[in-house]
Amino acid sequence: MSTATTPEAHPLPSPPNDGITSLSYIGSSSLVASSSWDGALRIHDTEAKSHVVTMAMDCGPLLSMAVQAGAGEKGVIYTGGIDGSVKRFDIASNSVSTIGMHSPNIAAISGSEKKVAVSCLAVVGDGLLASAGWDGKFHLWDIRSDASDDDSATIKKKKPVATIDLPGKAFSMDVSPDATKVVIATSGRRNVFVDVANLQQRTGNDENSNPDNDNEASSGGGIARVLLDRESSLKYQTRCIKFLSDGRGIAVGSIEGRVAIEYLDDIGIPSGKKKYAFKCHRINDTIYPVNTISFHPTHGTFATGGADGTVITWDGNNKKKLTTIAKLPTSIACVAFKEDGSEVAMASSYTFEEGERDHPREEIYVRGVLEGETKPKDAR
Repeated sequence: MSTATTPEAHPLPSPPNDGITSLSYIGSSSLVASSSWDGALRIHDTEAKSHVVTMAMDCGPLLSMAVQAGAGEKGVIYTGGIDGSVKRFDIASNSVSTIGMHSPNIAAISGSEKKVAVSCLAVVGDGLLASAGWDGKFHLWDIRSDASDDDSATIKKKKPVATIDLPGKAFSMDVSPDATKVVIATSGRRNVFVDVANLQQRTGNDENSNPDNDNEASSGGGIARVLLDRESSLKYQTRCIKFLSDGRGIAVGSIEGRVAIEYLDDIGIPSGKKKYAFKCHRINDTIYPVNTISFHPTHGTFATGGADGTVITWDGNNKKKLTTIAKLPTSIACVAFKEDGSEVAMASSYTFEEGERDHPREEIYVRGVLEGETKPKDAR
């Protein structure tokens, strides 16, 4: 492809039938996984531009997803359901099993108004899965153990290796590049940083790694602990949060068309920089939410996807906009870069920022990425 030719975005066949909630490439392959409010997990091949598989996860709408890549095209995909379930889909065997439940006793009460949906998932290192939900709970699960028994009584007994009470409903979550910290953005504009470094050394056969008291992790158990709980520098509700590529700070997107770059000197990670924020995803006087942030795996620049239907790349270090790489039919719900940074997948999926109305159908688009679209300004 000529570097002078701007790549076109192409839709993939058989897209989800309802709102797309997550999008992720599977390792270094051309396979991209997605989750949706239609309750199904899908895998597409972006190179062949084909639909590979659709798996109904039997838990109602899927609000979150995390990928653990294996050798070649093998791997595992985890999903978070509106019913509070955390499930595992094994790609090689095409099988589904249950890891556990958020607030299982509450979820079992018929007609309960308590919301238990698993809104955030992330793989931590090689053996842990982090989940956070509408129930205001943060859990860590040991995913090295056998998760094949799906008997309902057994599922209720499955416990996370650590639990922390959050200050509100979880909206977004990310893991630091060194897999020692997790950040969760919650209602009330709180950003909670959790230290999980010690937990990775204590999972497995350590009988103390599965406490009977769900709050032990946040009350001195030494397994996982809150490093910092601070208010976002943005004045409106957080929609997405990501660690910077070097782990020294975070990027936060809000419903008010702004992104903040904040640093972590408060927890002993020196940056030598001051936080800042910038406006984006605005058309004249109309302000659109920033729905998603995705960092380029090579250059450390990032893309934002907004409810205005655009995907824009930014050089955070130099505080510069790079380019608009796509303008799609409706809101951008998710953006994901391929592992080598040569391609980007984008979910065009209405996110109801204007309430219930007619809208274009859900689509997953893929597009090649030019070097100049993601390379920092000072490196050209």
